[in-house]
Amino acid sequence: MSVRVRFAPSPTGHLHVGNARVALANFLFARRHGGAFVLRLDDTDTTRCKPEYETAIEDDLRWLGLAWDEGPIRQRDRLAAYAAAAERLKNAGRLYPCWESEEELEAKRRHRLKRGLAPIYDRAALAMTEDQKARAFASGRPPYWRFRLSDGETAWDDLVLGRRAVKLPAVSDPVLIRADGTPLYTFASVVDDLEMGITHVIRGEDHVTNSGVQRDIMVALGAEPDAIRLAHLPLLVGGGGEPLSKRLGSLSLRALRADGIEPAALAAYLARLGTPDDLAPADLATLAAGFDLGRISRSPARFDPTQLLALNRKVLHTTPFAAVRDRLPAGATEAFWLAVRGNLDLATEARHWWEVVAGSIVPPPLEGEAAFLRAALARLPPEPWDGTTAKAWAAAVSAATGRRGRALWRPLRLALTGEDHGPDMASLLPLIGRDRVVSRLSMAAGAAP
Repeated sequence: MSVRVRFAPSPTGHLHVGNARVALANFLFARRHGGAFVLRLDDTDTTRCKPEYETAIEDDLRWLGLAWDEGPIRQRDRLAAYAAAAERLKNAGRLYPCWESEEELEAKRRHRLKRGLAPIYDRAALAMTEDQKARAFASGRPPYWRFRLSDGETAWDDLVLGRRAVKLPAVSDPVLIRADGTPLYTFASVVDDLEMGITHVIRGEDHVTNSGVQRDIMVALGAEPDAIRLAHLPLLVGGGGEPLSKRLGSLSLRALRADGIEPAALAAYLARLGTPDDLAPADLATLAAGFDLGRISRSPARFDPTQLLALNRKVLHTTPFAAVRDRLPAGATEAFWLAVRGNLDLATEARHWWEVVAGSIVPPPLEGEAAFLRAALARLPPEPWDGTTAKAWAAAVSAATGRRGRALWRPLRLALTGEDHGPDMASLLPLIGRDRVVSRLSMAAGAAP
């Protein structure tokens, strides 16, 4: 059977790194097995789903390089399929109407908790007589519909977590249809997975109980639940062990992109996080070739921005000019990029170095260095300059002043760049040019006491 997987976010916010990890796992699994990666938008919650979030999700996936083979498929376009499946469940006696308000349900939950019972739904609506239900329907107040779960448990061999089981009597009968007639994700997702021929559902560990419920719905619809293999990825946690969420805007893909994180770095980091593999740069094809759900740890994986930044640095150090040209300041050349990329953590930092080589900077005061800087200025060679100029100039300055190494280069670097470390001066000096070097050395020498 050909592999078919899906990434099915709800467009209620921007994607964060936890969502991206799930999307990436599905994409890599599909590519590893020559299957299809489907994008589906679970958008039946019309009050929270927004068109701008749909657009943002698609943009983020494209930025990460995750091209989908089918979609985007929108659940709001498939309401007829859900209505037909709901009728089948009603006719089978598995979907039953309820009229309790949220306030009534909350009171019931509190009452059960006081009695030491699990706060699950008491199935009071199932005990209604036909006459009571007829009067409720006649009142004009539309019901919402719950699914009557089976007794016993449902179990499966999870491709990440191993053997898992959900005891269905310990779970509330889920609401599948809202009072306005729209389906909830729990139900619509099952119908979609069955009708779209999904073979593997790969998602977060927070869906384990939900998976048990959905397997029971599949059985009620006449399907074989083991026909869809399940894989639940342990959740990502922050530095303090807290779960990541859409509310952590700093870890949204949009924010990471704005900060200068490279998509290749994020993909390589998320693909290997929680595995024994080294966190090293790799393209999507390489990641797919080595992707194995069985190598993912069953423990939560700690998302460490410091590790991501280190990987981002490695990616940038080998990134060609053509890949970043449109993100560099106007006028930036390939020679500039090759000179500075080895000193960048983020691509956005290139702007600072462009100001160093092409803009106007004010050197910091260099106490006691005036005579040395004047000596260096006097021995500045004429243009044209190339990669050998810095070495020849340093030799001349060293012969005149007796300085070497850091004692020679540190004041020169500070005067010319305003920084005490950075890209190799042999590469920077031709980019800065003689006129700017003369101006900055003169300014620094004049300011030095």
